[in-house]
Amino acid sequence: MKTDLSSQIKLDRIPRRYFCPDSEIELTAIRREEKIDTHVFETANEGGDFLAAQIAKYINRFVDAKGKCVLALGAGNSTHRVYASLIKLYKEGRVDFANVIVFNISEFFPLSPEGPSTLARLKTVFLDHIDIKPENIRSINVETTKETMFESAQDYERQIAAAGGIDVALCEIGINGSIAFNEPGSAASSLCRLVLLGNETRHNIAKDYKCDEVPTTAVTLGLANIIGARRVLTMAWGENRAEIIRRTVEGEAVTSVPASLLQGHPHVKVVTDLGGADELTRIAQPWKVTNCEWNDKLIRRAIVWLCNMTGKPILKLTDKDYNDWGLGELLALYGSAYNVNIKIFNDLQHTITGWPGGKPNADDTYRPERATPFPKRVIVFSPHPDDDVISMGGTLKRLVDQGHDVHVAYETSGNIAVGDEDMMRYFLMMDRIAPMFGFNNEGYQKLSKDVQNFVAAKKAGEMDIKDIREIKTMIRQAEATIACNYIGVKPQNIHFLRLPFYETGAIKKGDLSQKDVDIVKKLLEDVKPQQIFVAGDLADPHGTHKVCTDAVLAAIDELLDEDWMKDCRIWMYRGAWAEWEIDHIEMAVPISPEELRFKRNSILKHQSQMENAPFLGDDDRLFWQRAEERNRATAQLYEGLGLASYEAIEAFVEYHPIR
Repeated sequence: MKTDLSSQIKLDRIPRRYFCPDSEIELTAIRREEKIDTHVFETANEGGDFLAAQIAKYINRFVDAKGKCVLALGAGNSTHRVYASLIKLYKEGRVDFANVIVFNISEFFPLSPEGPSTLARLKTVFLDHIDIKPENIRSINVETTKETMFESAQDYERQIAAAGGIDVALCEIGINGSIAFNEPGSAASSLCRLVLLGNETRHNIAKDYKCDEVPTTAVTLGLANIIGARRVLTMAWGENRAEIIRRTVEGEAVTSVPASLLQGHPHVKVVTDLGGADELTRIAQPWKVTNCEWNDKLIRRAIVWLCNMTGKPILKLTDKDYNDWGLGELLALYGSAYNVNIKIFNDLQHTITGWPGGKPNADDTYRPERATPFPKRVIVFSPHPDDDVISMGGTLKRLVDQGHDVHVAYETSGNIAVGDEDMMRYFLMMDRIAPMFGFNNEGYQKLSKDVQNFVAAKKAGEMDIKDIREIKTMIRQAEATIACNYIGVKPQNIHFLRLPFYETGAIKKGDLSQKDVDIVKKLLEDVKPQQIFVAGDLADPHGTHKVCTDAVLAAIDELLDEDWMKDCRIWMYRGAWAEWEIDHIEMAVPISPEELRFKRNSILKHQSQMENAPFLGDDDRLFWQRAEERNRATAQLYEGLGLASYEAIEAFVEYHPIR
């Protein structure tokens, strides 16, 4: 079973010389927008190996020079690849830790016996596997109280000073630009202290540590402590860190992005993979820093950028525009602005289709989907019981109306997203109608009493009892069924898969297993679809989408040699948080004002997910508002480029199975 296929999706082929050129001269040229020494690797594992080699080199150098090396280490998820590589180097005899002192860079406060601990995690993933002396492992005093915190923080700094200061600091860049637990707003002069953890950080802690009780505060070395290290190594992996990497490396040094304050350090390295480097100039707009290896997608991206810079639609761009904005290479390749313009205009025009399942009896040479077979058997995989309508409700309705045999598969129950108040609304109603319909028996009365007593005494973060989880599952399934009925999906084509990884009853979820993949695989074998839609939220802010996508892609991988699978196309949609970049969009489905209202109504069928739904994050818009604004923004982007004006557009990218 392949469990991580979604992380291997590459929408672009990035020429190696953009991230790993052959000469120092070319490296200097392509990095001229970067204010920090930044190293980009094709994969996170390669980046982890590089960082491990750097640490081993520094340890050997400092031990040779002064008899010891002092490390300040973080325990964030991104660091684990580095530690795995360091353990390998240790076992190969290329580095030892007998003369190494480690200071834990941050720790949760207060520590609970069952709660998360960065030191415990650091030991599990790294320290327990090397020859470091126990007395050389230092962390903040766990017996510290709020009243003694200031003295404890000062004592921790004195320990660092007594050890000779930090030689090497290693930590990840957080999703909001944090370093250690220095949240946005932290000053460059900040020292070791107690900090309040932000919502995004706490959400990532819950996901990374797989815990329900997430601390609200932590003790951390300050930015001044980290910047004071002789060497600073920091990293971030994946597409969801691309924007913060750009702001850290190319933006201004500002307290709103704490990692950017490292720009003044003479010996700092930022390491990332291609996903994390996606927004850096040398990757996103390479024409600004070097001669490009032009392909259709890069040309499309460059022209869209040029339109934004000039405020012109595609067909109004002139030779002067290309020359003024550094795109004269394209004029040399195509002869004139008109030739480039018409090519890209036609490319974008061909992505637009009102027939997402293919138009029968039509020339499909330039259409995103093939005309035959028609009608098609279609499966829409939805991670939660509302992602289908939030992400592609208009397209889903279009597929049904155009006669395709559409199945919707809800991969998880989504029960933890149902609030207790939403559930109790149903019990208040049932308590009143139970005598009318004759089910006011002892069994029902006991269930009602047990549920109400549990909810009344429920503590924050407490797991629901099994009966409540089942009731909340029924609520989500009923809402999804009503939405499908509203759209016109046949009742027998609604599938509730309830993948086991999700059914823990808590925010903490299990890992993807063969059981999950087999459930998806069976549905695929039963339906034998000719078209599949799957969530493509590669930067999913909560991990469920990624696991669900990995389950589908793993099942597809195991079925690649089936004849029916060879005739199946797979399309990836995105959810309420982000849309595909226009240079990647391969199918754009226009939505009329009436269809957009229909989509809104289908989302509103999921009543339990309206105002009280968790995981809305810091964005206070409701899901239907996010979806509408995102779909309208895509349509406006197409209109601004000079294409037809639509009310809204849903966008898709084709997935090509990785062999």
